[in-house]
Amino acid sequence: QVQLVESGGGLVQPGGSLRLSCAASGSIFSRYAMAWYRQASGKQRELVAVITIGSSTNYADSVKGRFTISRDNAKNTVYLQMNSLKPEDTAVYYCAGDQVLHNIVVLIPGSWGQGTQVTVSS
Repeated sequence: QVQLVESGGGLVQPGGSLRLSCAASGSIFSRYAMAWYRQASGKQRELVAVITIGSSTNYADSVKGRFTISRDNAKNTVYLQMNSLKPEDTAVYYCAGDQVLHNIVVLIPGSWGQGTQVTVSS
């Protein structure tokens, strides 16, 4: 499985932007579908965005039009650009990957990052 390390979280005011990065190593990154999940305090983990090996994307309704997932296979990195952030976006964000897209959709990807905290507050 691929090893994943997230970066880019932090504190931002409502309406602001952040870009999360997830660096992969240990396997052939281009063979992995990648995703970002998040888990707010006291809530279940939810799938935020997915990007396939062919770079097709899909988003949770709550972030559609505000978040953009992308990948750079040359850099073994997946990104999550988050704009127009809201307090309800506050959560720990996790990068994940799997060679089987279905595993990502059903929330059981084979590889997880350690998570990065995003806090949206004035």
